[in-house]
Amino acid sequence: MHITALAGGVGGARFIRGLRHHLDTTPALADSTVTVIANTGDDITLFGLRVSPDVDTLLYTLGGGIHEGQGWGRADESHRVQGELAAYGALPQWFALGDLDVGTHIVRSQWLGQGVSLSEVTARLAARWGLPERRITLLPMSDMPVETHVVVADGDGEGDGAAERAIHFQEWWVRHQASIPAQRFVVAGLDRATAAPGVLDAIRSADVVLLPPSNPVVSIGIILGVPGVRDALRGTTAPVVGISPLISGRPIRGHADACLSTIGIDSTAQAVAGLYEDFLDGWLVDPADATTRARARVEAFDGPLLMTDVEATARIAAHALRLADAVRA
Repeated sequence: MHITALAGGVGGARFIRGLRHHLDTTPALADSTVTVIANTGDDITLFGLRVSPDVDTLLYTLGGGIHEGQGWGRADESHRVQGELAAYGALPQWFALGDLDVGTHIVRSQWLGQGVSLSEVTARLAARWGLPERRITLLPMSDMPVETHVVVADGDGEGDGAAERAIHFQEWWVRHQASIPAQRFVVAGLDRATAAPGVLDAIRSADVVLLPPSNPVVSIGIILGVPGVRDALRGTTAPVVGISPLISGRPIRGHADACLSTIGIDSTAQAVAGLYEDFLDGWLVDPADATTRARARVEAFDGPLLMTDVEATARIAAHALRLADAVRA
């Protein structure tokens, strides 16, 4: 079986890890392959280095090098380089780069500067982390630079003529913890982007397509904005099954509710399913959201929809695959 998943950072990475665990521990599925299409819409350049937060979280999580407590960054990390940058007064300081993490960004930036495509760079990084040996292929959504920015009010202006300014998504998310009301998201470069090599084929040729519990607006939503991706999902013969990122209207992790509010969508499992209704076949929700209605087939998980550990996540992934079989039948 070949499974394709669209994924953001922490939630997507943890789900894929649990999915791979389920496949590896189920003899009939152990030879299954997984292709992960990663969001690169929150990529950012810091200190002259190109940083891909979601790609790196996937690499470290699936490769066994993640800081488990944080869910992002490297385990056993130090921050001497960041401290030295602070001593020089270099900005920004709100995005802390660990010393081991810096190595990833240096080599990515070096290869990109040599004209290597982001797809090839990602493949080289994935090889270093052993993903091919685990039957996981990691693809960026596009080889072209895409950056998400957040438009916020500038100062104390009020009314229709109030001044606005745009800040990078990472500043809004990391520095401000999404506490500044966002007026809208602007995704620079998305309209000119093309799907990276292999992305559309991975969707069209999949036996199952999964949407992990990633942010529906600024992770999966950005991937869906890449020209051709949504059409491929509509046209695939594979069942498309999603896992709700909300429980009783609250994000399992992060600030998805703030993102949904910005685009005028209620923070409910039902409303999120509506964002995917043109291609979604199955929707897995928490028991607290068992009354959810959607055009897709809705099933409630048999316990809290929480990825508390690898085994718990594997059970969620197994249920998602059973749901895929049910809608296929």
